Amino acid sequence: MRILSGVISSGNALRATEVLERSMDFSRKLDQAQNLSDLFELVKRAVEAVLGRTRAGLMLALADLGNHPQGFLGAFYPVASNVIVMNKVPLLRIQETNPALYKPYAFYVLLHEYLHSLGFVDERVCREQSHRILETLFGMDALVTQISGDTTRFFPNLVFPDAAWQPTELSLEFVRGFDRGSASYIA
Repeated sequence: MRILSGVISSGNALRATEVLERSMDFSRKLDQAQNLSDLFELVKRAVEAVLGRTRAGLMLALADLGNHPQGFLGAFYPVASNVIVMNKVPLLRIQETNPALYKPYAFYVLLHEYLHSLGFVDERVCREQSHRILETLFGMDALVTQISGDTTRFFPNLVFPDAAWQPTELSLEFVRGFDRGSASYIA
């Protein structure tokens, strides 16, 4: 069966009617998100809804990760760690130049890195899983799904063609209250 251009198999956690309801819910929640922490809570719900997998205890750090003529690094997850490091330069540039793309872009990047934290280490598999989750919950026509299919189409001006540079040191700015689902019991 094919619903909202997302593949729904008999073994999937969602039935067809639930997919339609969740599609509306996820789109509305993405619009309502106020910050990266809100987006991440929605990412966790999305992965749990489609894959039935979760993880707690992650942190988000923002850093200047530099530039390369063939593209920029949106984020990375050091395997076996508890931190996602997100490139703050594209985030700021998108917010300044095309704010309507900020939430879909940030959501996709956080989703991709969250999947890495769940054990999807292979980049191709991670991209495919990200796209499948987005297509299932948001539909094929949603901006967030389209961005996952071809990021460069939406952000051609984020890469500086003549400038390949890396910062001399990696300075991390941790986002407070990022993974709300893993709040400590220690006050």
